[in-house]
Amino acid sequence: MYDYAKKAYAAYGVNTETALSKLKDIPVSIHCWQGDDVVGLDGGGAASGGIQTTGNYPGRARNFDELKADIRKAFALMPGAKRLNLHASYAILDGEDVDRDGYEPKHFAPWVAFAKEIGLQGIDFNPTMFSHKNVKDGLTLSSPDERIREFWVAHCKACLKIAEYFATQMGTHCLVNIWIPDGYKDVPADRLTPRLRLKRSLDEILSVDYDRSKVVVGVESKVLGIGVESYTVGSNEFYQNYAAKNDICCLLDNGHYHPLEYVSDKIPALLAFYDKVALHVTRGVRWDSDHVVLFEDELKEIAKEIVRNDATAKVLIGLDYFDASINRLAAWVVGQRNMQKALLWALLLPNETLRKLQDESNFTKLMVLQEELKTLPFDAVWTEYLRREGVAGANWYEQIEAYEDAVLRNRR
Repeated sequence: MYDYAKKAYAAYGVNTETALSKLKDIPVSIHCWQGDDVVGLDGGGAASGGIQTTGNYPGRARNFDELKADIRKAFALMPGAKRLNLHASYAILDGEDVDRDGYEPKHFAPWVAFAKEIGLQGIDFNPTMFSHKNVKDGLTLSSPDERIREFWVAHCKACLKIAEYFATQMGTHCLVNIWIPDGYKDVPADRLTPRLRLKRSLDEILSVDYDRSKVVVGVESKVLGIGVESYTVGSNEFYQNYAAKNDICCLLDNGHYHPLEYVSDKIPALLAFYDKVALHVTRGVRWDSDHVVLFEDELKEIAKEIVRNDATAKVLIGLDYFDASINRLAAWVVGQRNMQKALLWALLLPNETLRKLQDESNFTKLMVLQEELKTLPFDAVWTEYLRREGVAGANWYEQIEAYEDAVLRNRR
């Protein structure tokens, strides 16, 4: 089957061997919080403050050891280069009485050891500004309460130093992504002042002396969410301007925009101005509902824009979803495999030929060729990739079912 597929793609000028070689080296940062419903390990408790997880499927990881075991099992079923994306709430405190503004690298050393043990390429990091008593009236970095605002500024500063530690230990960059839940349920009386407070907070955070060659800072916008239906402080316009002015990343989450506003179109727009673009891949249904990533049109378009613009090293790809209504390990594997599938799909397109047809205004032939490419034997190339990566093929879920029976159902 692969030999047939190889010839079929070659007829369009595509070398499948080149595509497979490139795919295995494109890292995807996989979020730890799918495994435990964003509860974390620092005692913050169930998700709150702009975060909601739906479902109560049995077997949620309840501690560090269980979460590590689930990650180890799920990651073993994922092909390609992998990174781990951590939230600060996954600090390993071992009974120490310390709040998030006092977190240090030592509280994450066990994660570094684990990442090295299972051969991950790097660790990314996120301040956790939800599920905490200091999310006051739904506000953090934009809070009018100076005590609250200063607490979260201190937390973010601590996170930058922890990220520098991750980068040093793993020998690669660490993306620090700042997302806040701040906003208002109903129409606000003042839209500007909260954003000025957020700007001041970010300025104070970035005043930390950190190594920019190791730490990549991103800010993540959002349109709306439960409890902030009318106004979000960290809007797309605010963060894109702030990122451009301060030479940091503007992180795009494809669940954070209007359903007819596509991140696949935003990626090339930002690539025209930024050396790096941070990306969270999810699947929004009507709004930012963080469904498991599926192999569908928008995911393919996102991958196309990354690949055909030669931006696999510029776009930092991470996953961000949390579904507690289904087996959590399966959710991890489905999403990561689909991200890899989409990248392979894009790598198997004759992108130069397509670009040339567009530049020549040969739109009829462009449409015809794009349609013909859709029915080439993609699955044979994907199956060959899995074989070379040494992971299970289409029957991978059988291993998840066995793990569920042996491990997950025993967690009471």
